[in-house]
Amino acid sequence: MDKTQGLEKMPEAQKACEDKLPPASKPEPASPEALAAAQKEAACLRAEGVTWYPEPDPVTAQIGDLTPQQQADLRTKHIDAVAKCRGKGASDGVLGG
Repeated sequence: MDKTQGLEKMPEAQKACEDKLPPASKPEPASPEALAAAQKEAACLRAEGVTWYPEPDPVTAQIGDLTPQQQADLRTKHIDAVAKCRGKGASDGVLGG
């Protein structure tokens, strides 16, 4: 069976069903402390050589989409920088992929 069969109709089908979708939920804002911690971590990682690490979202403090390769690099090549910037016992948000 060809898994791509019929995919050319997908955009048309999505458009036809748009009005049936529930409204998008608004993201939960992060606390000022969580945003400050995420910004500090991002700055630290960049200072430690992870120059591509993005700024967190200014509302949610979440890091945008990292590529699978970037996630792998954080777990391997940049593990020392992650440990330094997070400290012991910190959550592993970006490492959780």
